[in-house]
Amino acid sequence: MRVAGAPISWGVCEVPGWGHQLEPERVLREMREVGLVATEFGPQGWLPEAPAERARVLADAGLAAVGAFVPVVGHVADHDPLPALEAELDAFDAAGGDVLVMAAATGSDGYDARPELTNEEWRRLLDNLDRLAEHARGRGIRPTLHPHVGTLVETFDDVARVLDRTSVPLCLDTGHLMIGGTDPAELVRSHADRIGHVHAKDVRADLAAKVQAGELTYTDAVRAGMYVPLGDGDVDLPAIVAVLTRVGYDGWWVLEQDTILAGEPDGEGPVADVRRSLAHLRSLAS
Repeated sequence: MRVAGAPISWGVCEVPGWGHQLEPERVLREMREVGLVATEFGPQGWLPEAPAERARVLADAGLAAVGAFVPVVGHVADHDPLPALEAELDAFDAAGGDVLVMAAATGSDGYDARPELTNEEWRRLLDNLDRLAEHARGRGIRPTLHPHVGTLVETFDDVARVLDRTSVPLCLDTGHLMIGGTDPAELVRSHADRIGHVHAKDVRADLAAKVQAGELTYTDAVRAGMYVPLGDGDVDLPAIVAVLTRVGYDGWWVLEQDTILAGEPDGEGPVADVRRSLAHLRSLAS
């Protein structure tokens, strides 16, 4: 089991106003100290944008690169998402990493609302996802699509469209899928061959239900503690690990516990939960 970290577990997020943003030096150092061997890049601009400088920062921290989470706007008629994606893929060449985690972005900041697409917009989005995935493959990068709350691929029906009408592998984000109404364990049982990457999360079902019902925004639910250390929530992680192990999944397991920080943490801070999640995940794989 290859286990990596993600800056969002330390509250580092691309959404404006999300919360206090910790510096890379602290986050990367704590990843290494807790026993993680690699990391996703985090939001664009958090690590140096120059590929060689990004590579140096990761090397100095003793971490390998997994790849990047990249929001792409693929449903708008007069917008080509490829140039922005190409710039991010250039960083892979120097800094390493071979996993592209695309999200079907709405074009607006944040994840608390999303538009309804027309049939034509859906066709354009799905065609673009296949096109971007093929382009990434041509550069030696493994593409995946991340179903994500507040994006255009969030709900059970959205995920079904992607599975039925594209060939893009999925990033199995066990938390976002559950919040969006898809049972991640059942998805793995029925479509294990489409899983290209894993974001290992655990969530409280009671708060996830309030997001689904519109009683809480996604951001407010995160602030209220919807994400918890692995093993403390309601995701069937033992079943997910068992199925993916049985089918020979050999990709990354990226620990993610979406967090909002009010300020510089007292004491250990977020790394304490990361340490617990890492121990739990390894116990499931043993």
